[in-house]
Amino acid sequence: MASRDMRSRRPRHALGAGLRGCTQCERRTGDCQDGSVTSLWRSFVGFFVVAGILASTTACSSQVTRLEPAPVQTAELSSGNVEAWLDAVLPAALEREGVVGATVSVVANGEIIAARGYGSVGTADDAAQTVDAESSLFRIGSISKVFTATIVMQLVEEGELHLDAPVQDVLDFSLPTSFDEPITMRHLLTHTAGFEDELAGLITAPGGETVSLRDAVAIDPPAQIFEPGSTPAYSNYSNGLAAYVAERVTGVPFEVLVQERIFDTIGMTTATMAQPLPADLQRNMSAGYRFAGSPEVPFEVVSPAPAGAISATAIDMGRFMLAQLGDPDAGLMQPQSLALMHEPALTSGDLGGLAKGPVMTLGFFERDRNGHRVLSHGGDLTAFHAQLEIYPDDGAGIFVSLNSSGLHPDSSTVIRDELTRDFADRYFPDDRPDQKPTGTTAAHAEAIAGTYQLSRRGETTFIRAFFILSSIDITADGSGGVTISAIVDRTGTPVPFVETESWVWSEVGGHRIIAVDQRDGEVIAIGFDPAFTLQPMPAERRALPIVAGLSLVILVTYLVAHPVIALVRRLRQRQDDQPTAWKRTGWAAWTGALSLLLSALPWSAVAGALLTDGPAPDALIIRTGQALLAVAALGIVPAAWRTVYSFKRRRHRWLHVMGAISLTAAFAGLIFTLLVGGILQPSLSY
Repeated sequence: MASRDMRSRRPRHALGAGLRGCTQCERRTGDCQDGSVTSLWRSFVGFFVVAGILASTTACSSQVTRLEPAPVQTAELSSGNVEAWLDAVLPAALEREGVVGATVSVVANGEIIAARGYGSVGTADDAAQTVDAESSLFRIGSISKVFTATIVMQLVEEGELHLDAPVQDVLDFSLPTSFDEPITMRHLLTHTAGFEDELAGLITAPGGETVSLRDAVAIDPPAQIFEPGSTPAYSNYSNGLAAYVAERVTGVPFEVLVQERIFDTIGMTTATMAQPLPADLQRNMSAGYRFAGSPEVPFEVVSPAPAGAISATAIDMGRFMLAQLGDPDAGLMQPQSLALMHEPALTSGDLGGLAKGPVMTLGFFERDRNGHRVLSHGGDLTAFHAQLEIYPDDGAGIFVSLNSSGLHPDSSTVIRDELTRDFADRYFPDDRPDQKPTGTTAAHAEAIAGTYQLSRRGETTFIRAFFILSSIDITADGSGGVTISAIVDRTGTPVPFVETESWVWSEVGGHRIIAVDQRDGEVIAIGFDPAFTLQPMPAERRALPIVAGLSLVILVTYLVAHPVIALVRRLRQRQDDQPTAWKRTGWAAWTGALSLLLSALPWSAVAGALLTDGPAPDALIIRTGQALLAVAALGIVPAAWRTVYSFKRRRHRWLHVMGAISLTAAFAGLIFTLLVGGILQPSLSY
């Protein structure tokens, strides 16, 4: 679950803020790696099976689709005009992308001016049930995080919470940290608490064990890998922790807080955080699909629930947008509190040069559309994909949720992107003059060119390798511009950026902005989305795919060739005058290569458990995979012995020598991969 503005014809990584996708990486991050070597490694070693398949079904995967802007024109933001526009755009888009149904609402001038349903919510007695904007419940995914932020801001307004006080003072468990700087509510709401990403248990099927909010945040919390306040890194855990703090200071379960303080207060009469839904709401719940014609996806249970559990109608979300826009009748919070929630929550003192780009408010992603300030959040589950955008200075907003992922990996992204961009271009067209490149654009383009890793990643568990393989490349085009491998148009061509302010880059013909934090010309980080940061990839991590791939090729070749050569030698009855130790070490090394192959089995089981959103794979399966890889790594001992022996015994042919050296190098490469990728990390809190 996550938000959406990073769009792509690519795979997704869920709940996130795109690893389902990197929407502007508000979804999970996916796999940006190409090339036969990397693909071969992933397809062979089970861990990389996990990574590759995960990337194809869930989050930032990494590439983003840029759509061409509509012709500049100003349309009347009225009920009739908006409904006619929606009727002309959405049905065709749903059919084209293979999405079963959608619900949408638009607000302006203090009222809901359009609420429409398109397609079907599922089937009953073989008769399609039409989407109804007033009654059909759709999941909203990570847009639920804005509700958490709203509850927190209400408590700040009442003096029950303080944005910059240590949250540990309120918690009833010890929160493990790695830095002296305390974690505050401001950090939690802006995704700068410094936590690594976690995948396990985020989404499960109904019927499993229910996890309380306290257990979700107190049991095996993620490691802190960044100093608080320094690095935007999208975190579902942070939102759950913020909700638990609210629960602690009020003594009221969080789902009750949301029901009483938001749903009941502003008239969201059908919205709910219940997982699964009670019978009286289940009849209005839209089914979810991977694509039109596919089997239904079971109702998804999110943990921690505040990060993505809400189900709501388009009318419900219209009322929420109006309340966020300051509807005096809503009674959500005082105007000054809303203003505080909506203003940028981090400064250059926190973020350095990143503060010149898009940043987080207290719960929203702040963006620019045609020179208008937009506060947005998106959400992605396996089947449902939603987006909310409000224009606080213009009193307008749009919400949409889809009940299918669509025929293509990024179908839901494309529809939402088309809709929100067309809304901006139609009703808030850009009348600003074109920005001109700076005189330093060529020099700075060369400075930022390189390979980067996302801040939203796992570091202390076996999942680290997946994020290493999700690298992003920035390339200088030689004429003063740069392209980013994660941001492409619908043909797959990288979108050009030029520097329009020192160390600030703007998309040519588009809206995106990236900002660079640098010290004396050395890049520290690049911000291309409010909660996602690019950091230079260390050299050893850049080398991992190549080293792993070459090692795999050599070990597979040896795995096949060694017994074949032995068999041929026996069939030809050729005398083997090699010492017994040479023969035994040959088979010992072969056993190491075989263990590598066998490790694919448990790691594939891990992949299957993650991909079906079922229970987390049993620890024994993961430990078995790690044990087999450890045994494989021990193959370097006999391989090294053979290398030394080959040099000492001068009558050995050069083929023996080169073979022994290559085999030793391959096992060394495997060990390098295991260490750099963290695959043998003892922690299973991934």
